[in-house]
Amino acid sequence: MTVIDTAPPGRVGSSIPTTVHLSGEIDIFTCPALRRQLLHTLHQCTSLLIVDLSEVTFCDAGGLAVMVGIQHRARAQGITFVLTGPRPFMSRLLHITGLDRSLPMVG
Repeated sequence: MTVIDTAPPGRVGSSIPTTVHLSGEIDIFTCPALRRQLLHTLHQCTSLLIVDLSEVTFCDAGGLAVMVGIQHRARAQGITFVLTGPRPFMSRLLHITGLDRSLPMVG
């Protein structure tokens, strides 16, 4: 799994979103690192955290749990957390689990 944070360094104002591009597999082996990276990014984020799933090739229940946990932390900090670009398998997984109703998606 690869995480690329595209937040502009030294950003000014709270209207500039932070986008994190994920790629590869999100599973039991990669979830701890993903959680740490997203928490770090969340602390640097101002108002909007976008997680791009377009390059994710696999996601298990642990990966979904990370997304839900980060969303809760973001909400507690007044930050909007959204997902974007899920591949069909990921959209189906979110739909089957009902998370498509609680994890906002754009695009």
